[in-house]
Amino acid sequence: MQLKDAFPLLKQTFAEWNADKAPRLGAALAYYTVFSLAPLLVLAVAIAGFFFGQDAAQQEVLSQARGLLGEEGAGAVEQMIENANQPSSGVLATIIGIVTLLFGASGAFGELQGALNTIWGVEQKSDRGIKGILKDRSLAFTLVLGTGFLLLVSLVLSAVLSAVGTYFEALLPFSAIIWQIINFIVSLAVTTLLFAAIYKFIPDVKITWHDVWIGAFVTAVLFSIGRFLLGWYLSVGASTSVYGAAASFVVLLLWVYYSAQILFFGAEFTQVYANTYGSHIVPDRDAQIIPGTGKRVETSAAGNNDGELDTIDPEPDATAGKRAPGPLAGVVSLVVGMIIGARARLRRR
Repeated sequence: MQLKDAFPLLKQTFAEWNADKAPRLGAALAYYTVFSLAPLLVLAVAIAGFFFGQDAAQQEVLSQARGLLGEEGAGAVEQMIENANQPSSGVLATIIGIVTLLFGASGAFGELQGALNTIWGVEQKSDRGIKGILKDRSLAFTLVLGTGFLLLVSLVLSAVLSAVGTYFEALLPFSAIIWQIINFIVSLAVTTLLFAAIYKFIPDVKITWHDVWIGAFVTAVLFSIGRFLLGWYLSVGASTSVYGAAASFVVLLLWVYYSAQILFFGAEFTQVYANTYGSHIVPDRDAQIIPGTGKRVETSAAGNNDGELDTIDPEPDATAGKRAPGPLAGVVSLVVGMIIGARARLRRR
C-alpha cells in the first residue's frame, strides 16, 4: 500500500460506515452501555480496589470521568457507583446481586459484538448451540474482568508517572511540558492496545494482528482528538440544561454515542484495510457471511473449498442516495497517509 491509496481507502471506509448504518448501531450501543455502566464500574472498582483500596480506585474512576464527561457526567457516574454499592441483606441477596452485576455488565459487550459483526459482514450461525452461547458469555465476562484490569493498569501508570515526574521536576527544565507529552504517548499506547484487543477478539472473525494494529492506532488518534472535542462540545455546545435533573444522564448518553461512532469508524477502516491490503477477514467456525453486504471475504472458512475471495453484491439500494465524504475525509486521510507513509519508510529500512 502506498500513500496515494490513503484517500480511496478513507472514501471506501466512509461509504461502508454509511451503508452499515453506524449511527443506528451507536444508538443501540449507547443504550446498552448506559444500563450496563453501573455494574461494570462496580466490578472494575472492586477489582482495582483489591490492590489499591476502594477509595483510591473510585477516585481514579471519577477523575477519568471528570476529564471525559465534565462535572455533570462525573456526578452521574458517582451516583451510579454509590447506588450500586449499597449493601444487600443476606447471603442469598449478595449472590443474586453478584450474578446480576455480571450479566448486567456483559450486556454492553454483547451489543458491541453484534455491531462489530455487522461491520465485518458476518453473523452468528443459528445452530451454534449451547456451546456457542457459553463461549460468548465467557468472552463477555472476561472483558468485564479485563475492564477492572485496565483500571488497575491505569492506577499503576498514574502512580509511576506521578512519582517519576516529581523526582525530575527540579532537575529538568520544562519538565511539566515533557511529562504532558509522555502522558499523552502512554495514553495513546494503552488506547491503541485496547482498540486492537477489541477488533481482534470481540467480532466473530479471524483477523491477523498485522491488520489490526494500523486500524487500532488510527482509532486511538481519532479518539484522542475526539475526546477533546467531545469534552468541549458537552461543556459548551450541548444544551443539556433543558433536561433538568436528567442532564447528567443525557451528557453520559451523548458521550457514549459519539465515542461509539469513532469506535465503529475505526472498525470499518480496519475491515476495509484488511480486505483490501491485508490478509482478508475469515468468519469464525460459529459464524457465517451476511449476504448482500458487498464486503470481500475469505469463503474457505465459511464452508467452500476453493479458498477464493468472493465479493457479495449489496442490495441495489444499500448505498443509493448516500452523500459523498466531505472535508472530514480529507483531514482523516491526511492523518492516515502520514501513518502509512511512515510505516512504508520503516519497512524499506
